[in-house]
Amino acid sequence: MNTSSTVVLVVEDEPEIATQIARRLEAEGWQAHTVGDGLAGVSAAARLLPDLIVLDVMLPGIDGLEACRRIQAEATSAGRHVPPIMMLTARDDETDMLVGLGVGADDYMTKPFSMRELLARLKVLLRRVERSQAAPAGSGETPLQLGDLTIDKAARRVRRAEEEAHLTPTEFDLLVCLASSPRTVLSRERLLAEVWDWADASGTRTVDSHIKALRRKLGSDLIRTVHGVGYALEPTQ
Repeated sequence: MNTSSTVVLVVEDEPEIATQIARRLEAEGWQAHTVGDGLAGVSAAARLLPDLIVLDVMLPGIDGLEACRRIQAEATSAGRHVPPIMMLTARDDETDMLVGLGVGADDYMTKPFSMRELLARLKVLLRRVERSQAAPAGSGETPLQLGDLTIDKAARRVRRAEEEAHLTPTEFDLLVCLASSPRTVLSRERLLAEVWDWADASGTRTVDSHIKALRRKLGSDLIRTVHGVGYALEPTQ
């Protein structure tokens, strides 16, 4: 994707933060559009069809969680691509992170944050979209079967015990990474590098939050925690 054609919607009610984000994105050659409330964000997403969305949780009108739900629902009902969503919050609260991931956000950052890290994570989200769009549909790859867990990488669909689980793109990629080495403990740093392309260990809490989201959707028994090390996928027999 040509960076000059990359459109980013920033939904942030603090003008100074919105301006700083927009300037950093524009310095990268991206097109940045800012709005200051949740309803305006939903409307702008439908109008601009952005490649990425940066969405604050605490917004006037409707909050970022509800805006996220509406943006995704409207895109899905219209048959459009659902853009990756980076959620921002002023509270470093794990519950907030899980709720944000649960409504479909692809990543999560707490304020204050560095513009360098925000840009790096947005680039990861964009690359993930590009990879999924480049992958040929119906490539004939056999779905991965691990016990009662079925992962169809070509269709990016997951079922456990014949029940489909609706995962975000990031959750899916994390599950595939774990499933590529079942019963093998993968460190948080390795997961962060392979799934997020992010080498800074300060982001390992993001891994933990996504693991909890996966457990909530697929069952708490599927992923084992090795304290101080990382996680392993433990498929049932």
